[in-house]
Amino acid sequence: MLMAVDIGNTNIVIGFLEGDRIVGSYRITTKATHTSDEYGLMITQFLALSDYTADDVDDVIVCSVVPKVMYSFRASLIKFLGLEPMVVGPGVKTGMNIRLDDPKTLGSDCIADCAGAYHTYGGPVLVADFGTATTFNYVDGSGTIRSGFITTGIRTGAEALWGQTAQLPEVEITQPQSILATNTRTAMQAGLYYTFLGGIERTIQQFRKEIDEPFQVVATGGLSRIFKNNTDMIDVYDSDLIFKGMAYIYSRNVK
Repeated sequence: MLMAVDIGNTNIVIGFLEGDRIVGSYRITTKATHTSDEYGLMITQFLALSDYTADDVDDVIVCSVVPKVMYSFRASLIKFLGLEPMVVGPGVKTGMNIRLDDPKTLGSDCIADCAGAYHTYGGPVLVADFGTATTFNYVDGSGTIRSGFITTGIRTGAEALWGQTAQLPEVEITQPQSILATNTRTAMQAGLYYTFLGGIERTIQQFRKEIDEPFQVVATGGLSRIFKNNTDMIDVYDSDLIFKGMAYIYSRNVK
């Protein structure tokens, strides 16, 4: 069994894969203060919840955009699983050609998303990931990543709204029943939801305007689920896209 780990700024997402099948998926909060023992305990508990043990894990692949977490997390894998992880980064074959001004600046999570989208759904494809940041990356028909787009994630924007405005409460980020809000909480939810949805649709429109070929739009990330049923501009929603990308990258680097 392959264990795939995406270490993001907000969450660490862990997936267990048997071939092409994802048999378990778990999230924990990203904290630089966690020790290797704490991470190891959580990993073994997640394995048990999926009816596995540490001995069932054959290998681990990690993509991370939080370097300060990697030391403790890597140590937990070595101590509890006896495995040195493959880390998506320099020296690892991704199967993707990156045609950006500085390819090294593209996050490993974006590379894995693009690999997962291209090798699952084909190209051309616009890959949208709604997480701490919102990213759009365009992959052409030959599997070349041609452009990237980065903006604020909806949760990040929401936290700035109630964090910087004393009288506004923290609210759940969800689709409101109506834009015709009648109290502060629903007014904030409607404002966040429809402003962000409008931004998504306008961004996709601009990509279609500037790219002279048809393409699919594949969305992923924890918050994409609240938008997927309210726009016809997203063709595919795939919550496991990054795991598929990491599994593909792993397959290119082992014999």
